[in-house]
Amino acid sequence: MRENVVRERGPEWGGWWREDTTGRAHRAWRFTARWWVAGSLFLLPVVLPSLRYAFAPGTPVAAAVALLVVVALYCTGYLLFQLVLFGAVPLWRKVAFCALMLALGWAVFLLLPNSEVYLLLYSIGVISFGLAPGWVLGFNGASLVALAVLEWRHVGNHGSFSDVWALLGISASMFFVGRLLFTVRTLRAARDEIATLAVTAERERLARDLHDILGHSLTTITVKAGLARRMLESGQPERAITEIAEVEGLSRSALSDVRATVSEYREVSLSAELVGARAALRAAEIEADLPHAVDNVRPDLQQAFGYVLREAVTNVLRHSGAKHVKVRFGRDWLDISDDGVGAPEGLRGNGLCGLAERLAQLGGKLHTESRVDGGFVLRAEVAS
Repeated sequence: MRENVVRERGPEWGGWWREDTTGRAHRAWRFTARWWVAGSLFLLPVVLPSLRYAFAPGTPVAAAVALLVVVALYCTGYLLFQLVLFGAVPLWRKVAFCALMLALGWAVFLLLPNSEVYLLLYSIGVISFGLAPGWVLGFNGASLVALAVLEWRHVGNHGSFSDVWALLGISASMFFVGRLLFTVRTLRAARDEIATLAVTAERERLARDLHDILGHSLTTITVKAGLARRMLESGQPERAITEIAEVEGLSRSALSDVRATVSEYREVSLSAELVGARAALRAAEIEADLPHAVDNVRPDLQQAFGYVLREAVTNVLRHSGAKHVKVRFGRDWLDISDDGVGAPEGLRGNGLCGLAERLAQLGGKLHTESRVDGGFVLRAEVAS
């Protein structure tokens, strides 16, 4: 498996002018740091009038303290809202936080004499960006209706109806921006999930391919090494040398296959697997009834059937104790049967499970059956 990671280099302040997608945690921290700087500037229209009123001569101490405390809480909530609303926080806490922000906004609006309706924009924006549409329409709609009633009843000096209409337009814009932010967050989460699934799929492919390659190759090497030992014990060194040479060739071939699998360039050929199966079964002294050609098999199925044949022959050599193996091909099917001990019904190892996954990707199925009179049948079939 190869992972390509693009790393952007440059000074730290370069993050202000580019987007980095190499890590969620790093991206979230950088967004938070930028937001604290930008949000502090946005809050100046709230902070400066409040300070002027609180420190103006003649302002009651209680009113000044109350206003400064409310403004401090209002500004803190505004700067920290993304940590609450964009994190893994229960819905009720998000709703409670937004309700508190709205209450603080109204408190600032009412405590600060001659304040403008635009002071509520901060809480309206937080609600628009962090809650579902129903909550947004409920909270913000109620606030706008209340402002309209205040202007209609001429309660205080907080602007005019035109300001309320302007606030309505800005609130609508924030609502749609909030929907856009939700879509972006959803797409980012989906992208991260797709990346995770891709890594998992690649790992499964690598594990499946290595099992198919090494299982068959090592089994054949074991059989041939045992045959060479018996040849040496029976005084046939020339045949033993031949078998050892084949073991060396198999080990080199397996090493090459592993390297090709890791780099995703390995190809499996049904005809080559047929030749390998014939040699492996002959070395194990198992009678093999194999086809001589693969022309009648669909070309797009030959690679998958090559894997099936490889795994089936490996299982015959390792588990079955069979004396005879029969292989038959069709245009879209493959049958391998033996006269060995069979296998428990429904029991499948990693190899057969991997084959079933390969065939499922082609719309096919893998069937296994232990015969009553002894033996095992494996059938791979793909719908035409």
